[in-house]
Amino acid sequence: MQKCTSMGKMALGALFILMLTVAWSVAQEKKDTTKAKSNPPKTEAKAKPKEADPNAKVALVNGKPVLRSELDKILKNMKGPQGGNAGEEPTQEMTAAALDHAITLEVLKQECTKQHIEVTDAEVDERIGQIKKNFPGDKEFDAMLAKVNMTQAGLKETLKTDMTIRKLIDKEVADKITVSDAEVKDYYDKNLDKFKHPEQVRASHILVKVGPEDKAEQKTEARKKIEDIQKKLQAGGDFEALAKENSDCPSKVKGGDLGYFDREAMVKPFSDAAFALKPGETSGIVETQFGYHLIRLTDKKAEGTQSFDEVKEDIGRYLKQAKVQGDVKLYIENLKKNAKIEKMI
Repeated sequence: MQKCTSMGKMALGALFILMLTVAWSVAQEKKDTTKAKSNPPKTEAKAKPKEADPNAKVALVNGKPVLRSELDKILKNMKGPQGGNAGEEPTQEMTAAALDHAITLEVLKQECTKQHIEVTDAEVDERIGQIKKNFPGDKEFDAMLAKVNMTQAGLKETLKTDMTIRKLIDKEVADKITVSDAEVKDYYDKNLDKFKHPEQVRASHILVKVGPEDKAEQKTEARKKIEDIQKKLQAGGDFEALAKENSDCPSKVKGGDLGYFDREAMVKPFSDAAFALKPGETSGIVETQFGYHLIRLTDKKAEGTQSFDEVKEDIGRYLKQAKVQGDVKLYIENLKKNAKIEKMI
């Protein structure tokens, strides 16, 4: 089911300091991929590039060095979770963008220090706790960290930097930006097509996960578990409580609630079962590629257009975010303009 598989990735994908390079790296990856297809590499072996000194200075920002190790870490992030092909040298464009990002990061960190903006370990631990809630357990959380080549210590360090910079951006940019009611209404009136929606349902579910590599006895055990849960529901058990206790989906923290979704948002067997229910009804056992589900329908919405009251808060957030993004860019450019920056590569 789509939401269960994507939630964890979203939780780790929202870091501000990484967002600064995401748009460029995606575009560059597409460009390099297209180039690779049209101009296949020659078959002769290439010499392994010599590793650079991790303590070498690649730039100075107000006299403080930016080290090669910091640049290499950013380049690795640009290449994606797997770090690209081993031994593959980054392009000049990638190196230049990574260096600019490293300098930007150092400028922002120095401004945080100048303004005495700090984040405590307790705040970081609280944020990590919030992220962990999007995963069924520590095992899945650690597996996601491994996929993005990050340790818990590395995550803590990255989050501390991210949260400190966020405090600076909030203070200097976001908190100074407002969006008027008139702006929100004007956007709604001019973009009605964006608020049309197909038929939707709101549902909760309990998932007992079955993986593609699970053996027959594991599948039998999972089937028995979902049948036992079904019997408890039929005997009057509370769906929300049983979801919190038993579900293998991150939605368990919300009692299995998946919010509103259309038919295309979920895999077909799940959608077919959910849309066949009436509000208040619970499905039989539904099997999908993710395992066994019990689905309870909460509400149905016919195809139509969302009212202004339904979306005004979302529009307000969207418009503010757009303003913040533009002003953050100008703010960072101004900080860099007033900093003494020396590039050494």
